[in-house]
Amino acid sequence: MAITEKLLTTKEAADVLGVSKAFLERDRWAGARIPFIKVGSRSVRYRLSDLTDFIEKQIRTSTSQVA
Repeated sequence: MAITEKLLTTKEAADVLGVSKAFLERDRWAGARIPFIKVGSRSVRYRLSDLTDFIEKQIRTSTSQVA
């Protein structure tokens, strides 16, 4: 399987989502609602398609609507 999608750093992913790097770091620590990829023992990367899927799943029509 060929990789055709650029992997984003935590900073780049945070910019796409409009959140801080710390938000994504906490998300990973707390159980990762936003999928990520471990590259080696320390590097973390995100696929734009995973970020897009996450955003799409957050769409609501009411503030009282739950996931």
